[in-house]
Amino acid sequence: MEVLSARVLLRPTDPERSHRFYGQVLGLPVYREYGSPPDHGGIVYFTGGGFLEVAGRSSTPPGPNLALWFQVRDVIAVHDELTAAGVPVVQPPELMPWGLREMWIADPDGVRIAVIEVPEDHPLRRRP
Repeated sequence: MEVLSARVLLRPTDPERSHRFYGQVLGLPVYREYGSPPDHGGIVYFTGGGFLEVAGRSSTPPGPNLALWFQVRDVIAVHDELTAAGVPVVQPPELMPWGLREMWIADPDGVRIAVIEVPEDHPLRRRP
């Protein structure tokens, strides 16, 4: 199989609330919009090397095993920005035993979001 593009598809319980969270609070840039909001419109957000499509509506929140992973340059600065915006922080920034600086937040439906900083001396930053 040759994959040309990929994205995570998220069906929120309240599309308008989720679009405010991802577009305004987190400030993710819009890659594409389509359809007629609020029930049939969708927005695809650019997430660095990937995409997050928030579209449609679900009667129940996504399952507890769904998590998103967003890498940032400075997790402390992002923590300060998000707390100032009123985003509840599930786990504050912490240097983990595996060498990444991690913070966890959640979207309005409870989708867990890892906000990760890869330190300059971490192996993920090196290419053999």
